Amino acid sequence: MQAVIVRSGKSLRNDIEAGPHRMIADEPAGAGGTEAGPTPYDFLAAALGTCTSMTLRVVAAKENIPLEGVEITVENDRMHAKDCADCLTTSGYIHRFTVAIKLIGTLTPAQRDRMLDVASRCPVHKTLTSEIRIDERLVD
Repeated sequence: MQAVIVRSGKSLRNDIEAGPHRMIADEPAGAGGTEAGPTPYDFLAAALGTCTSMTLRVVAAKENIPLEGVEITVENDRMHAKDCADCLTTSGYIHRFTVAIKLIGTLTPAQRDRMLDVASRCPVHKTLTSEIRIDERLVD
């Protein structure tokens, strides 16, 4: 995978390069930003939503499921782990993504069930639900 480059100055605004693509990330004004772009969590939710949509599209085409389109709404929030009755983690925060999937097309109930099953197989979903390791280092 190619590297994504993020640059910032004296504000919370960040300029992002992903190959030939240019994006901006920022925070809301209430958090000290200028709202020049989505927040980092917006980008994370977008990654999950777009990966889910692409995965559904690929499988639908492969299995001749008449999927005409997809609309995915991703919400994310966090709660204290101690407040989560069915979570394994007991300290810190639990991050939760709620993914609402609208399938467009004339699909049978079995095809709709198949699409829901496929949604959790997107690579970003797998990444977010597996152990993640982040190695940080300073460079000159």
